[in-house]
Amino acid sequence: MEKWTITAVKEYLQTHEEPDAALLEAWKEDSRAGVQKELQRYAKRQKQKEEKYEDFCRRLSFEQDYWGRGFQAVAGVDEVGRGPLAGPVTTAAVVLPKDISLVEVNDSKMLSARKREELETKIKEVAVAWSVVHIEADEIDRLNIYQATKKAMRTAVADLEPAPDALLVDAMTLPLHIEQQSLVQGDSRSVSIAAASILAKVERDRYMQYYHTLYPDYDFASNKGYGTQNHLDGLKRLGGCAIHRYSFQPVAGYRRS
Repeated sequence: MEKWTITAVKEYLQTHEEPDAALLEAWKEDSRAGVQKELQRYAKRQKQKEEKYEDFCRRLSFEQDYWGRGFQAVAGVDEVGRGPLAGPVTTAAVVLPKDISLVEVNDSKMLSARKREELETKIKEVAVAWSVVHIEADEIDRLNIYQATKKAMRTAVADLEPAPDALLVDAMTLPLHIEQQSLVQGDSRSVSIAAASILAKVERDRYMQYYHTLYPDYDFASNKGYGTQNHLDGLKRLGGCAIHRYSFQPVAGYRRS
């Protein structure tokens, strides 16, 4: 067998999902320390992939339970933006196919902005159905944040086509005549809820980027409406703007600009 350079071995192992078994066996007998190091790196990567897949399967167990009981369209529902001082609360609902294989879908808080945007595209491509709903600050002030979140979740579910026959909801029970399960920290326990968290987070972040162009003094592009020092400094200088939540402290103590 032709002797491979260490660089060629490295490139091969990094670019082939299923390396040739004969090559692997030959390289195991190779006396070069560099080849053995690349084999160790490859084995570590494979172990990490296996662990990630096993974790993905665990996080798909709630969906699989519903599918096993005959439910066809299981929607994950999640929200982002309950805590900020400004901007909407945003919810998403996602129905994933039974053959879903996006193992990287996880709690949006665990992912980089770039990875969330990448996965948003993939989720929308494979989803059976998805929807995103915003409830703006003035309605949050009128309803309170809990009721506004519930309304946004109900609307997101109602917007799904086909309609879901079961729901997995992050830490909330919805007043709907649909089979459902509320999961505390559901975005890290259910793939469907995680997918919803990604869609909601990416869409809300886009909204806050847009609002930054309208109200740049509050630094919404960076803080997304949360109470960072730059945001609070803007409030002190100018008072609140049209997207602030005046039922929230400390915004309630400031005038509208």
